[in-house]
Amino acid sequence: MNQKNYKELRFTDDFMFCKIMLANKDICKEVVELLLGCKVKDVVYLEEQKNIKITFDGKGIRLDVYLEDGNTVYDIEMQTILKRDLAKRARYYQGMIDLNLIEQGAAYSELKESFVVFICLEDLFKRNRSIYTFKNCCLEERDLLLDDAATKVFVNAGGDRKGLTPAQIAFLDYVAGKDPSDGFTERLNREVIRAREKEEWEVEYMTLLQRDREKYEEGRTEGIISLLMDGIISEDIAAARLNKTPEELAELMQQIKK
Repeated sequence: MNQKNYKELRFTDDFMFCKIMLANKDICKEVVELLLGCKVKDVVYLEEQKNIKITFDGKGIRLDVYLEDGNTVYDIEMQTILKRDLAKRARYYQGMIDLNLIEQGAAYSELKESFVVFICLEDLFKRNRSIYTFKNCCLEERDLLLDDAATKVFVNAGGDRKGLTPAQIAFLDYVAGKDPSDGFTERLNREVIRAREKEEWEVEYMTLLQRDREKYEEGRTEGIISLLMDGIISEDIAAARLNKTPEELAELMQQIKK
């Protein structure tokens, strides 16, 4: 399980992205405006790693950066590893956001306009665009929009820059790994450099990293024991993979069975 050292984190790394977007409302606002080509009136609510779980035993979600602008909600996700189920994940996220708003007492007619935005380093759709914007439309009448106030946006940092503004180009180039090239990306880069010097953030990152490693090891151990108990691998192989003696392996199996 390879993880970056804290001093190596870039803006596109999940921890750094969330911290900088949450710590500076103006930066968060400008990123949204750049990607969506709209004006954000005022960020009235901003939350990092917002958890939404509608039922006690249901599947929840954790949003990277969630913000509200009066009658509009935005979910901004940084996606450094392209996952093929991203489109359905966007659908699920948007549905959960709506359910969360309904739970807060809103009527269907009062549902806020919502944007789910995935910033990707690769092209999910292989059309070489930098920005893909999706709204629900009628298949028989392509110019007829459903007007459900729901929009999904997929950003491809490596796409063609045709039709983009200079500010959008500079931002996407920076996300893609190039040096800052305008005032906003230089400001972003300064924030990243400052963030790397924040000891409290480094401690938090290392704590989360250790927790992730422990969960990974727990899952790996349980997986190997499961293979052993199913007769797929031998005790010798299981012990070697887990670096355990036969006695330690037997004890570990008993603990897992409990």
